Amino acid sequence: MKDDPDETRLREQLQGLPLSEVRFSAETGSTNDDAGRWLETGAPDAAVVVTDCQIAGRGRLDRRWITRPGAALAFSLIFHPTPAEMEHLALFSPLAGLAVSDGLKAGCGLKAEIKWPNDVLLQRRKVCGILAETSWQAGRLTGVVLGIGVNVAPSAVPPADRLLFPAISVEEAAGHPVERWILLSEILASLFAWRKKLASPEFFQSWESRLAFKGEDVLVQMPDGQLEGKVMGIDPQGGLVLRTPAGKQEVITVGDVHLRPAHLPPAEQS
Repeated sequence: MKDDPDETRLREQLQGLPLSEVRFSAETGSTNDDAGRWLETGAPDAAVVVTDCQIAGRGRLDRRWITRPGAALAFSLIFHPTPAEMEHLALFSPLAGLAVSDGLKAGCGLKAEIKWPNDVLLQRRKVCGILAETSWQAGRLTGVVLGIGVNVAPSAVPPADRLLFPAISVEEAAGHPVERWILLSEILASLFAWRKKLASPEFFQSWESRLAFKGEDVLVQMPDGQLEGKVMGIDPQGGLVLRTPAGKQEVITVGDVHLRPAHLPPAEQS
């Protein structure tokens, strides 16, 4: 079988990173699903699944998206958390957020923000979505699958009528073409560096310094209703701290929320 030049370039870029194994496919349904099945059959820690085209990608609340060939980064990492990491499973999403933010800075000179709980923004528009899923058997944690999708080319951005939040691509923000696999290597290098600092003061300080909408009024749509407040920061457990108009402090910990600036125009709210 003829070698895939795209896969060859990918593996060249990932050399030297602390990855245990790399699996690449030209097309798949969902890298998180692929990683989950691999986890069930004994995937090692720090393994990664990468695809060029994802036709049934999943986000939070089971939202779906398609990754067109050559247009985006779509990959999922597999972790076997250490006992210390098991105390901070909620921090795997911001771990990815910090890594993507660092990768965009190092690879493209772009300043990104992290929108709680699991998106990365450029110019206040979504460029990356993150989905962390835990796997359990008989009450025992068997692993974490951390899925990351980055809009690299403009064609990766869904039509406006399908967006829950304004979106952008890396190339739009950078103003020039971006080599996906170089960007991926930058993201992964940062992710492994931050993993060593998970839950450290530096981790939280860096997360909070990149927190989107800090000091701004936001609306948080939760399963049981809506809350309005000013974003104050992150609490020690990774919850979002808000101050309501009445002056009360609220901490949002549930992940199934939709957060947006309170002043976002109606056409961009759905």
